[in-house]
Parts: sequence; structure tokens; C-alpha cells
Amino acid sequence: MKESRRQSKRAVMDRLLLLHFASLFLLFSAFAIPLAGSQGIGVNYGMKGDNLPSPTQVISLYKSRNISKLRLFDPDTAALGALQNSGIGIILGTYNEDLEKFAGDPSAASSWVHSYIIPYTSTVEFRFIDVGNELIPGDTAAYVLPAMRNIAAALSSAGVHIPVTTAVSTKVLENSFPPSQGAFSYEASQVLGPIISFLASNGSPLLVNVYPFFAYSGDPNGVGLDYSLFTANDTVVQDGSLGYSNLFDAMVDSVYSAIERLDGTGVGVVVSETGWPSAGGETGATVDNARIYNNNLVKHVKKNGGTPKWPGKQLEVYMFAMFNENQKLAGIERNFGLFYPDMTEVYHVNF
Repeated sequence: MKESRRQSKRAVMDRLLLLHFASLFLLFSAFAIPLAGSQGIGVNYGMKGDNLPSPTQVISLYKSRNISKLRLFDPDTAALGALQNSGIGIILGTYNEDLEKFAGDPSAASSWVHSYIIPYTSTVEFRFIDVGNELIPGDTAAYVLPAMRNIAAALSSAGVHIPVTTAVSTKVLENSFPPSQGAFSYEASQVLGPIISFLASNGSPLLVNVYPFFAYSGDPNGVGLDYSLFTANDTVVQDGSLGYSNLFDAMVDSVYSAIERLDGTGVGVVVSETGWPSAGGETGATVDNARIYNNNLVKHVKKNGGTPKWPGKQLEVYMFAMFNENQKLAGIERNFGLFYPDMTEVYHVNF
């Protein structure tokens, strides 16, 4: 009888210990979730260089720096292979020159999906498919939406759900000041109106390339360096009830306002490129400014999450770019990298 009671007590104690460890696990899990989510800054993986490390080395570098998201401009199979089981979420782009083919031939879109998506769906986290980069407005802009539709249809037929979108620069804006008056140009609106309807109906965001650097370097007397580098201490632009202390937020909110003017309320924005050159001869292109901008960008996105217009909407941001690329145009275009091709830092960014 005593032995039975001892066994019963032991069983109770065992259950209490299990409950204790389970509660500790849930407690630590609760703290782990925000930490994982805070690694929300991605970095563009550009390949326009003849001296870059192998994709396997590059993905190892991403992981060593705790960079959890990546934008891959082109469907490179070596890079996709290196990304397998890496835990890194990616935006995958198509070649701009393929869009006419995808727009006119659903089978071409299906072939692309079966070549570059289906073999990797179980091992690579595809966040978005980017159909066309900065083609709007332009001579080939009319191909973007039909190509998006055919890629989306091919994914659906294959039983795969990945949001399909396109990337635009802020040149699509006719007006960006103040942010609440943001509006697309007439030419861009003719193309973006139906695209935004497509995005809204499919729950996809618009990808936007946002560069305060170009606004500053183009008008250094009118655009403050502190406003561009996230170093202003006070509100610089007051827009109704909203105050802006940095140009990045103002540019993003201008895009949100422009989307709303095309009945796209609810369509999100993902910043698919932003960065600052460390050299190249243009005003403001220095290592110090690049370091300050990108480190402050990381702090800003992690701390604030959203923008003054949408403070509760976590913004997803991709920094440009991982490496200096020597096959780009001479000047600043070759100097946006965080790393040299030998994988040493141009400057340090605390991810």
C-alpha cells in the first residue's frame, strides 16, 4: 500500500515536472518569436560581377550575418540550389526580356514555373515572384500584367501559392510631396491601375525600390542629409497630423497614398531595394554615409516596424546590395555593396 502511494506521488511529481518544463518552453518560445521576426531586413543578391564568390559561399555569408531574406533578380539555378534548406526567404525575379514571351504564351510561363519553382518548393521559401523590374512606365510595360497573370495561373495549376507581383521605382510618382498627396503619373497609372486591382484580388503587395540617396544627391541644398540618413532629431516634414523625420518613410507613404488613389487600399508595399553608395563620385556617396544610412535603416525598421501613415503595418525591406559589382556602369552603380567580392566588409552593418 505504501509502495502504491509512493508510486502515485512519483507520478504526480513527474507530471508537475513535465508541466513546468512545458511552461518554460512556451515562455522561451514566446520570446523567440519576436526575435526571429525582427530579422526582417533582406539583402539583394546581385550577380553583375566577374569576380564574385560562389553561390554556396554567398549563402553561407548571408547565414553567418543572420540575414534571413534575399532578393534574387534572376532565376539562377546555382543560387537556388545553394538556397535549399537554408531557411532564407527569397524574392525571385524573372528576366525582363522574358516578359513579352510570358505575356503572349501561357505555356512559356508554365515552363518557367516548372523549371525554377516546382523543383525547389519543398526546400526553398519563396516569398514573392517578381515579374519585371522597373518596367513601368516604358515601352514594355504593357507586358507586365499579362505576364503576371500567366505566371500566377501556372503556379495555381501546379498547386503552389506564391504571391506574384512586380517591382517599380519611385519614378512612377508624379507627386510625392507631401506624402499624403502622393500620386502616380498618368502614364504609370494606365498600367498600374489594373495591376493594383490584380494585387488586391490576390493579396499580393507592390514591390517598390526606394532610394533617398538619389533625392539627396540630386538636390543637396533642398533635401537635408540628416533627413536622408535617419539622423534628424525632430520632425522635418509635417503633413497634417503626421510628422516625418526621415525621407525613407515619406517616400514609402507617398507610394501608399498613390496606391489608394487607384482604389488599392489594402495593397501592401514591400521595399524591394534601398541603399546608399559608398563611392562613385556623386554628392554624398561616401563610406561613412553608406554605413550610417544602412545601419540606421536596420534600427528604424526593427524599432518602428511601419511608417507614420501605417504605424502598425510591419514593413519588409531589402537592402541593395550584398556586393560591389564590377560589371555595372562605372560610378556609384558599382559601389552599393556591403561587401567586396573577396567577402570582406566595405563597412559594417549590424543585422
